[in-house]
Amino acid sequence: MGEVAMTSQVSFAPLVERYFSQRLITQKQASPHTIASYRDTFRLFLLFMRTRTGKSPSNLAFSDIDVDSIEAFLTDLEKRRSISARSRNLRLSALRSFFRFALYYEPEHAGRIQQILAVPAKRHDRTLVGFLTRSEVEALLATTDSRTWNGRRDHALLLLAFQTGMRLSEITGLRRRDVQLETGAHIRCFGKGRKERCTPLAATTVRQLRAWMAEPVPGDTGFLFPTAHGGRMSADAVQYLFAKYTAIARRTCPSLRKKRVSPHVARHTAAMEFLQAGVDLSVIALWLGHECKDSSNPVLVVGPVTV
Repeated sequence: MGEVAMTSQVSFAPLVERYFSQRLITQKQASPHTIASYRDTFRLFLLFMRTRTGKSPSNLAFSDIDVDSIEAFLTDLEKRRSISARSRNLRLSALRSFFRFALYYEPEHAGRIQQILAVPAKRHDRTLVGFLTRSEVEALLATTDSRTWNGRRDHALLLLAFQTGMRLSEITGLRRRDVQLETGAHIRCFGKGRKERCTPLAATTVRQLRAWMAEPVPGDTGFLFPTAHGGRMSADAVQYLFAKYTAIARRTCPSLRKKRVSPHVARHTAAMEFLQAGVDLSVIALWLGHECKDSSNPVLVVGPVTV
């Protein structure tokens, strides 16, 4: 009886740390983007559990977590943060991965863990992802406040997203050293599968980034778009920026009222502008970080952009 009482108070935090260091990094050798996504999930979950239980992450016990708390967390994400069903399922996938790992270390909680693993993904319609017109993009960019540091950062971030079509995780992970603004201006990043690529920068983006990189930044982390404290922006923070500026832009651009704007929509917008500018599909695929099936030896492509 004493042993059961002891194991029921196993701390949650050390197991999470072991999961990231042992399972994700060492065994699976997950990409930095995957690790960052899972990290954001657990950050949100721990914040939710602190509100729910009144316990800090270091004091949270494994026994404090059950299927009800997982389902309440997912519901909270949908209602309070207005995330899509797809985003909800991605958060659930990260939690499932952890609890499958935890089953080997906490077999006495097997029943509780199996209930959590049985939480179903939410069904959703797979709608086509739209894109914005040039006038809609300009209306969105015009909403940022150039008088503030945050406003200038947000303007540069949004412009880069719509011009390059970079993924959300790629944008938040960019560092100043990844930007080349001289001849052959481009930005370098590691995309899915740790594949390095370069995407060319348009003249307007070069001018904006040059002005932004001349700004004083907090801390010395080297992130291209840091938080006010110098850290890496979270995915939620960037999604919030898109929602915030879209809501403002809808006042002057009625067509945006019928569109959902997100980092993924910015990616599709960039692809459409490349296509309309006459860029070859295989080159667009390389710039966006997709596999180029027509080439047995894909290369990094850097060249002028006129869009």
